[in-house]
Amino acid sequence: MSKKQKIRQPKAQRESKPMLQKKDQTNVHIKTTRRTRKLKLSSGAFIAPSFIGVMMFFIIPFMVVIYYSLVDNPISGNFVFLDNFRNIIANSAFRRAVNNTFVFSVVSVPLAVVLSLLLAIVLEAKLPFRSQFRTFFLSPMMVPVASIVLIWQVIFHYNGALNEVLANFGVGKIDWIKSDYALIMVVILFLWKNLGYNMILFMAALASIPKDILEVAKLESATPLQTFFHIKIRYLSSTILFVTIMSLINSFKVFREVYLLTGNYPYDSIYTLQHFMNNKFGTLDYQTLSAAAILMALVMIVIIGILFIAENRFGKDVEG
Repeated sequence: MSKKQKIRQPKAQRESKPMLQKKDQTNVHIKTTRRTRKLKLSSGAFIAPSFIGVMMFFIIPFMVVIYYSLVDNPISGNFVFLDNFRNIIANSAFRRAVNNTFVFSVVSVPLAVVLSLLLAIVLEAKLPFRSQFRTFFLSPMMVPVASIVLIWQVIFHYNGALNEVLANFGVGKIDWIKSDYALIMVVILFLWKNLGYNMILFMAALASIPKDILEVAKLESATPLQTFFHIKIRYLSSTILFVTIMSLINSFKVFREVYLLTGNYPYDSIYTLQHFMNNKFGTLDYQTLSAAAILMALVMIVIIGILFIAENRFGKDVEG
């Protein structure tokens, strides 16, 4: 016999090992399944309040709006399909409101984005009175809307401060808010109210640009304009997108200021979509109001989709 003999285990013991391993694997699988189920239940419990809130206050009301836009009135509920949409497109007040809102957004939103970016670049440099300059643009964020409207009334009223100053130069009095200059006054109000917030966002984005890339561009003799358009704009693309969307949304919310300045029926050039919708809500014309809201939502979805595509096109090479 050889000195190194193999010790053989009994046949029953050899066969029991795979069974024990399989049993252990089954137990581990059951424990993992239970743990996963508990994790899903706890996650669902945390998400449930938010989901219920979104359903109750956003999704279900929007479904109701769609329903109202397709019936003749909420009481009888007769299905009229697209008649409400055809009627509202033929409405002259709606077309004027759409045109005014479009003009205001086209003018004010690019100005809000470009001016706030320029202010952020200026404040990035060490200039005298920089803190006072920043405070001037941030002060509207701390002032109630009613106070801002009161300031505008004091300045641009028929007997306001601006007319008193212009009278010294022989210029006759103008009721600025009820004249062809009304849109300009509202654009200035919109810019003063929103530039500070946008400026802070751009300053934070400029501070997050990698310094080594800027130093390399400087060593390569790149001009400030080349650095700005080829490097900084790329890294600012996501912030530009966010600021543009927020400015676009705020341009639709300028109704508050205009309403406090002029009431339900302002001068024609500042009669916006929200004036139209507010007046329809006052007369309980739900079907027209719902059709206008859906058209407005569709336009916003298209515009925001275009902005996201543009941001993905110009900013994807600097992500991550």
